[in-house]
Amino acid sequence: MSDIAFFWSHYWTGIAAATGMMFVLWLASIPLKNVSIVDLFWGAGFVLVAGAYLWSLDGEWTPRRILVGALVAVWGLRLSIYLTMRNVGHGEDFRYQKFRSDFGDGYWWYSLPSVFLLQGVLMWIISAPLLGAFVGDGTLGWIDYLGVAVWMFGFVFEAGSDWQLRRFKKDPANKGKLLTTGFWRYTRHPNYFGDATVWWGFGLFAVGAGSYFTVFGSAFMTALIIKVSGVALLETTMKNAKPGYEEYMRRTNAFLPWFPRKA
Repeated sequence: MSDIAFFWSHYWTGIAAATGMMFVLWLASIPLKNVSIVDLFWGAGFVLVAGAYLWSLDGEWTPRRILVGALVAVWGLRLSIYLTMRNVGHGEDFRYQKFRSDFGDGYWWYSLPSVFLLQGVLMWIISAPLLGAFVGDGTLGWIDYLGVAVWMFGFVFEAGSDWQLRRFKKDPANKGKLLTTGFWRYTRHPNYFGDATVWWGFGLFAVGAGSYFTVFGSAFMTALIIKVSGVALLETTMKNAKPGYEEYMRRTNAFLPWFPRKA
């Protein structure tokens, strides 16, 4: 069996795990009338999908499998815990509220394909390098150590910027102000940059295992963050909601960190 055929023979377990979890979340969202719960499980969902891949392989716990599995768990659970602490008690996100208002009483069933199953499919596509990293002999090489360095750099950026933003928002004196210090001094979206970098770290693990083609998951995650659900969406909202944001845009890169320009 070729490497690609072997990959596809196990890849189906990822979509089964992702869409199964999303279906359960959809059922829970109906009595809660809150579609936002899907966001809380985005990180944890990758932990579930990675576990499904490891289960389907039913092989030994190689060094690469142990390392990548641990890093997925740290990244995914940290993200879900952070989002839960930030969002629980604040009701449904305004984006989903607008969809609910526009669609009417039937939104409860429309949200299944348009929100939950859609996110499940996106999660499955992005997870490709995780499965790619789990195949092969599992011996760690220099590409894997480079992957650890890239993953750590991204994780520090993502978790550090989330922590800085949470601390900033907890201070009443900062209400209505922009956070432009720390990681936020070098990029307007350090958390999204860190997230994308983490996934390029996973892509390097897949390359180290010889699964070069699976880095499409890392590329897809980056494109999604920049063009669809992350930077592009938030930029539109922030320009209208935050005084001084356009000036901040002139000084600071949107995604890739760099030293701020003069106003």
